[in-house]
Amino acid sequence: MKFYGLFFLFCFLFSFGQIQKKDSLQPNLSISNDKIIQPKTEVTDQDVLEDIQKKNSSQTVALSISPTKAGLYSAVLPGLGQYYNKKYWKIPIVWGGVGTGVGIALWNQKQYNRYREAFVASVNGMPHEFSSNPVYTKEVLGNIQDKAKRQRDYAIAIAGLIYVLNIVDAVVDAHLYEGRNDPDLVLKPTLIYDEFGKQNMKTGLSLSYNF
Repeated sequence: MKFYGLFFLFCFLFSFGQIQKKDSLQPNLSISNDKIIQPKTEVTDQDVLEDIQKKNSSQTVALSISPTKAGLYSAVLPGLGQYYNKKYWKIPIVWGGVGTGVGIALWNQKQYNRYREAFVASVNGMPHEFSSNPVYTKEVLGNIQDKAKRQRDYAIAIAGLIYVLNIVDAVVDAHLYEGRNDPDLVLKPTLIYDEFGKQNMKTGLSLSYNF
């Protein structure tokens, strides 16, 4: 009888200990379940691309720079298109180039007129500005006037080229203006597929221009 009594007492104590152990673990399990709300998801390249497009679409800037206006302003007055595009540092370059070409052309035109008159007077046997100097013969005066005319034409061509480049520069700057939302000139995020790399696709930028 004593043996059975000790056996039942041992079983009772063992069962009570198991119940207490389960109760003590229950709050920890509930806390751990509360902490694990959502599993972490991996961010894919497609998610990054969609996020970039969403932010860009929400920050669309209204058209503020017109290439047509920039070109017309530069055609009317060299450097005015650069001022319109807010590229102020280019204005002295444009003025210096065009001004130098025009100045050289005017100086050579003056020299041409001077030696032209002397050449015509020498041909007609009349006195001229260089009559006192025997070095200035009819042939020499003709060569000098031709040289002055040629240098004048070169200076005009260079000034005209700088004038045209001034217009082109203003139009291109207006197209590439960072605050302009131009549908013909688009720089947007895209997915780059690499057939020879280890990764299937990468995020990058694409530049497209429609003529």
